[in-house]
Amino acid sequence: MNTEQRNNATKTMLGLKLPTDPRWVNVAEKNIAEILIDHAYCEQKAASSCISLIIQYPEKEKLREVLMPVVSEEWAHFRMVLKEMNTRGIELGPQRRDEYVHLLYNSMRHGGTRDQQLGERLFLNALIEARSCERFRILSQEISDESLRDFYHELMISEAGHYVNFIDLAKEYLSAEYVKTRWEEWLETEAEVIRNLEVRGDRVH
Repeated sequence: MNTEQRNNATKTMLGLKLPTDPRWVNVAEKNIAEILIDHAYCEQKAASSCISLIIQYPEKEKLREVLMPVVSEEWAHFRMVLKEMNTRGIELGPQRRDEYVHLLYNSMRHGGTRDQQLGERLFLNALIEARSCERFRILSQEISDESLRDFYHELMISEAGHYVNFIDLAKEYLSAEYVKTRWEEWLETEAEVIRNLEVRGDRVH
């Protein structure tokens, strides 16, 4: 897939404003062990984030109904990545700082209604899932290791579903117009974060 095709796929499938730098996959393929370690922690943190939302918003029945299966899936993905690492003789190692998530987190609005605060958390999670999905798609199409290509294709499909879950939940608790406007702002913010981040092949994001 050439750069133009990748850009179009990114916009059509996920709405992301800026595609991943083409250099990322080339560097990532040379650092598969580091990618898998970082990926494992990404899955663990995704599950933890959903659990946190359920705990912090116990009155939101729909949120609980949607996110409980996501917790199970993210934890299953964590186990899948660990299994892949064990097959390759890769140890988990210490957790790394995720600069991408840190910068997005700092862009969250504070204040507003309780539902607006929830919306910020949902938008943040949706963006992380969308970017992960895009990166998994790139890995599934462009790395030479066929088993890993299949592995990431499967995960790509699941991550796309999770991204939709978070946006749908935002629409459940906030007006359609608010979600449309705020999500567009989040997409612009995410593009700026990606634009200014160093291209690193040892991180998923």
